[in-house]
Amino acid sequence: MIEREKTIILEGKTPEAESLDETARRAQEILERFERKRSFTGLPGLVISIIAVLSSIYHLYYAYWHPFFALDHRAFHWLFMSCFAFALYPFSKKRSPWNRMTVIDGALLIVTAAICLWIFIYSTPILNRSGSYQPIDVILGTAMVLLVLEASRRTTGIAVPLIAVIFICYTIFGPYLPDIIAHKAYSIKRISTYLSLSTDGIFGVPMGVSANFILLFILYGALLRKTGAGEFFTDIAFALTGWSRGGPAKAAVVSSTFFGMISGSSVANTVTTGSFTIPLMKRTGYPPHFAAGVEASASTMGQIMPPIMGAAAFIMAEFLSIPYFKVCVAAAIPALLAFFATFMQVHFRAVSLGLSGMSRQELPKIGEAFKKGWHHIFSIFILIYFLMNNFSPERAVFWAIFATIVSSFAMAVVRKEPLKIFGKTVLDGLIEGSLGAVEVAAACGAAGIIIGCITMSGLGIMFSSFIVDASMGKLYLALPFTMVACIFLGMGVPTTAQYVIISSLVAPALTQMGVVPIAAHLFILYFGTRADITPPVALAAYAGAGIARSDPWKTGISAFQLGIAGFIIPFMFVYAPSLLFIGEPWRIILTFITAVFGVVCLAAAVQRCMLVKAAWYEIILLYVTAFLMIKPGWKTDLTGFVLFILVVGLQWMRKNRQTTHDAGAAA
Repeated sequence: MIEREKTIILEGKTPEAESLDETARRAQEILERFERKRSFTGLPGLVISIIAVLSSIYHLYYAYWHPFFALDHRAFHWLFMSCFAFALYPFSKKRSPWNRMTVIDGALLIVTAAICLWIFIYSTPILNRSGSYQPIDVILGTAMVLLVLEASRRTTGIAVPLIAVIFICYTIFGPYLPDIIAHKAYSIKRISTYLSLSTDGIFGVPMGVSANFILLFILYGALLRKTGAGEFFTDIAFALTGWSRGGPAKAAVVSSTFFGMISGSSVANTVTTGSFTIPLMKRTGYPPHFAAGVEASASTMGQIMPPIMGAAAFIMAEFLSIPYFKVCVAAAIPALLAFFATFMQVHFRAVSLGLSGMSRQELPKIGEAFKKGWHHIFSIFILIYFLMNNFSPERAVFWAIFATIVSSFAMAVVRKEPLKIFGKTVLDGLIEGSLGAVEVAAACGAAGIIIGCITMSGLGIMFSSFIVDASMGKLYLALPFTMVACIFLGMGVPTTAQYVIISSLVAPALTQMGVVPIAAHLFILYFGTRADITPPVALAAYAGAGIARSDPWKTGISAFQLGIAGFIIPFMFVYAPSLLFIGEPWRIILTFITAVFGVVCLAAAVQRCMLVKAAWYEIILLYVTAFLMIKPGWKTDLTGFVLFILVVGLQWMRKNRQTTHDAGAAA
């Protein structure tokens, strides 16, 4: 597929046309700039690679045999992740050479590894003397808190550790604060040991989820990518949609959504798939900023698209004490609606611009694509099968990883490919999977500090009461407050940390107002992901703009418009839990159908086109129809359906008049 795309791009007549190699090079530069990660060669690179492979093997071993208790395993997990954090992420880009560790980096690495080993070896005595800690516990516990904050700063930026420091200060200075948020004081001794030497702080639920689930799913995604699953999904997407009007953009939506399920990062997904979909969209006739916006918007949907959602979804399952599969089931309809809304916006924009699809000769044959990569589907089916049969996510993904390796090995043997290449592919996947979990693990460690402070101080209960009082118990006021908080916090904080913070503070208040618990948590998750495509800090959109050579602000606005359904769908499933597969089957089906009509009208209104370019009054009718269909209730649904028929009729008549006029002019 890549060679075919290179030929297509080089043959393009637009001034933006360029070689795929040049686009891929620029995409890699953009990804490295966002990741802030060092690269090593020679002996240091070999050492890092060996440790990364050992880390992946250890987590696979633990997933199947579970040889250690929770604190032991989480400490060992953080030992690996912290070593990578201090080795690969510089203290400062300006003060330290990009590809060389400093003495500070080495010292921090050794200290954090030593403390993790100490916790691993002496975990039982540490837990047994809980509440009567020794001086060494306080010293090493305090050091661990500081090291986690520094690792988080290096990998995720200043926002997450800064918020954690604010919560620590709140825990220390509670008696001196206003009465509404005051609490009793806690000593440094109590705070440091609680946060670092128990399973309620740094090694709490977020770190446990990172150790048990997230790294393995990132490893699974890495192995899929290395064995060619990304190219397979892209080929299938282009074969299914590339021939239709605006085909490359539709294929970008499909492939980016599929790839996003195995990527875990909206920025990485945008850069990886966008390096060849964005040039194709530009060649077809889409404006550069729109092409980049399509890629960014579709890439963010991977975190909300089952069966492999973002890291926050696994934490959600732990918080709600439900199987991860139930989270996937609940998220299915909203994710499909968000996907369909973006897909239809792309279609309506193509109609508005008068674009056509690619010729069949330029597209991959679906039969050939399946023949080449059908084995990638096998592991996904294995994953879904185990999840549906109430296996734990870690056991399910273990067997999915095993199936990926075995099926890829079998295909390599059948095709008589060199086994040396297959072995290198697997090793690269093991390395990438382990290194890809560092940022999430660091964010989970800092999030654990925040949760520990919230638990100690009782802030969660106080904040929930404050939300209820501020909104006067009205859900229609509490939801917008929550939305703004999620987007605002998500602009500087990774989705995982943002979800942990907001769900700890706000979710209890929403459930107290009658919102179904899983709906409250999904509401928070959705708006956390929207931050990546919401200006002024739309990281995924800006990454796409770098590839498309488009204006970052215009790209951010386009991504926001293309993902606008994701801002409305959370309100839909809060007021209509049937969209989460809750309730009678007939109600679920009816709500889904009306919601589909609603998002189609919304997509047409945003792009100002349906069958033809819409007049101003048709745009107003489309917006009214969309919001009527979105609100549950037979009266609003019936009114919306009547208005929908009216708009389609007006559009159909105008289209016929235009066709007749064009035919007369041609004659």
